Amino acid sequence: MDSHLIGGNRRSGVDITTQHVGWSVHDKVGVITLDRPERKNPLTFESYAEMRDLFRTLAQADDVRAVVMQGAGGNFSSGGDVHEIIGPLTRMSMPDLLTFTRMTGDLVKAMRACPQPILSAIDGVCAGAGAIIAMASDLRIGTARSKVSFLFSRVGLAGCDMGACTILPRLIGQGRASELLFTGRSMSGDEALAWGFYNRIARVDDLQAQAVGWAAEIAAGPTFGHAMTKRMLHQEWAMGVDEAIESEAQAQAICMMTQDFRRAYEAFAAKTKPLFEGD
Repeated sequence: MDSHLIGGNRRSGVDITTQHVGWSVHDKVGVITLDRPERKNPLTFESYAEMRDLFRTLAQADDVRAVVMQGAGGNFSSGGDVHEIIGPLTRMSMPDLLTFTRMTGDLVKAMRACPQPILSAIDGVCAGAGAIIAMASDLRIGTARSKVSFLFSRVGLAGCDMGACTILPRLIGQGRASELLFTGRSMSGDEALAWGFYNRIARVDDLQAQAVGWAAEIAAGPTFGHAMTKRMLHQEWAMGVDEAIESEAQAQAICMMTQDFRRAYEAFAAKTKPLFEGD
């Protein structure tokens, strides 16, 4: 296995600066904020590319152990900006269109390859590419008032955008995914929880605190082990059972070589709580 994809060989203090999305780190939890609240946090060509590059860089950052995605101003994201993305796309050539769709898909690939668990905190509007970002995260916590919609069919496109036709059915089932992708209708917060899209529902005034608190709990766990879990969850989609069991045997043997595994044993023997350090 390639160690840099599962948490090895990462550097402390990697410099990350952003211009098109908010970025902060506190107690090993990185927070990405889609921050154009006056327009419900739409995405632009620049913010797509910046987030793609940010997630790729996080593979080298050992000072970040979990990531929270959130939107500003009571909404997650309204998706691609109508004037800054949709309009220009109608005037592009086929090669340029394909460059764009591959770039947006690369954001999802970067999220899945990023070793840190990603948790999306979803309130208000979560539509189009915003819904895809939530979908591509590892965990999702929403509010009852939130509305998640994969609305590509409503703008004359197919539902097969940025991995939706492969990832969404695995989260909520083929029939439910088909319904959302064909109709473009909104999925309510309660429905998202019942269908398994959300892991939890939070009060609006407690969403951010719950999301960061949950991420902090994850960040306190075995960094290398979590990265391995994420990698295997992703890779095993394309494996048979026998292949998956063998792959997990190899993965777990690698984890048993870490100092965090030894720390956990020593803490258990001493009847104390282990303090994982990520090595």
